[in-house]
Amino acid sequence: MRAYTLKNKNIEITFIERGGQITSIKVPDAKGNIEDVVVGYDSMDEILAGDGYFGALCGRYANRIVGGKFEIEGEKFQLDCNNETNHLHGGVNGFNSKNWTVTPITLDKFVQAYKLSLTSEDGEEKYPGKLEVSVIYGVTEDNQFVIEYEAETSKPTIINLTSHAYFNLHGAGKASAENHTLQLNASNYTPISAELGTVSGEITPVVGTPFDFTSAKTVKSACDTDHEQINMISGIDHNFVLNNCDGSTKLVGTLCDPVSGRKMEVYTDQPGIQIYTGAHFDGSETGKNGAPIEACAGIAMETQIFPDSPNHDHYPNAELKPGEKYKHVCIYKFC
Repeated sequence: MRAYTLKNKNIEITFIERGGQITSIKVPDAKGNIEDVVVGYDSMDEILAGDGYFGALCGRYANRIVGGKFEIEGEKFQLDCNNETNHLHGGVNGFNSKNWTVTPITLDKFVQAYKLSLTSEDGEEKYPGKLEVSVIYGVTEDNQFVIEYEAETSKPTIINLTSHAYFNLHGAGKASAENHTLQLNASNYTPISAELGTVSGEITPVVGTPFDFTSAKTVKSACDTDHEQINMISGIDHNFVLNNCDGSTKLVGTLCDPVSGRKMEVYTDQPGIQIYTGAHFDGSETGKNGAPIEACAGIAMETQIFPDSPNHDHYPNAELKPGEKYKHVCIYKFC
């Protein structure tokens, strides 16, 4: 398995062909001390044997689809359910498990960049249409790690791609990320139905709930509340509805570690961002620095279309038709 490195004078990003999986991001703090800020493993053997979602590209449809069912132009489709009763992250063999073709490219806006390419055949994981996908990983002089997605299809289909890194700005394996502060440009979120195991179609204001990150607060302060939505999953695994979504790329969230002083800004053109505190991590796996991977080892910030969007007309459109081009920009800027 080949590993590739992107770097400028300050930061260094390493990824592999399988899943385009980001295996490390090394970032200095205010004093110049370097730490790897993404949750994962120390060796390639551990990476290949461990959690295949860590830092990976997820698709064709990231997040959950209720019952694995959706309909396009009157035709019904049934995907396999790999997350109890729901379809998750593209199925059993989603894009995170595929070996992407990686090619170095030169673009003026990047210090260094690679293009990752993948063909998903018609009917793969029971999705309609042959899908041609390309993703650019690029790093800029001002410490932006840019992910640019594009895709085209031969038949009407659905698509929702994202990157599934867990960030710990103190340093992966060094401490919990629960005391990181989080701010989101999101006045609403999509609650989870206990019966469905994902969203039911509701869009709910965050005001008066633990999900109000319109002003910066610690992740722990939200996760420690006695709220039905928090208790349901022992933390946060929710989609936030981003304000003023108009298709342009804008600042949508900021994650900070008060101890190291590291800060990460998230920019996107997508309508939602999934925040996940990793409640399923139970310490049974050993991660970087020999530390057990436990709940809140890192915070996932996945820019996306909403979960189960194909089944809710008032949610953002997730359909892609022949002749159209799916585009998605996500930027993680380290400050």
